[in-house]
Amino acid sequence: MQLLCRTDVTDFDTWKAAFDDDAESRRTAGLTLLQLWRDADAPTRVFQLYEVNDTDKARAFLGGAQARLNAGHAGVTGQDCHFLETL
Repeated sequence: MQLLCRTDVTDFDTWKAAFDDDAESRRTAGLTLLQLWRDADAPTRVFQLYEVNDTDKARAFLGGAQARLNAGHAGVTGQDCHFLETL
């Protein structure tokens, strides 16, 4: 299973530093980053594709207090995530 997230941020460099600092938390939540994209037409919009190794942990991570704290610290203004199955 994969997880695709779109994240809107106020400042890409601030977000990227916080994102990099949070790598261990994502791994602990069963998420492996496969790809990271920055929208060519909207430089404050970022897409992340993850392999999901543990769906329950990943869902808890996305909804958890630590994730909300990190989002606030990183200047996240919006995020939309979808769990996807390969057909």
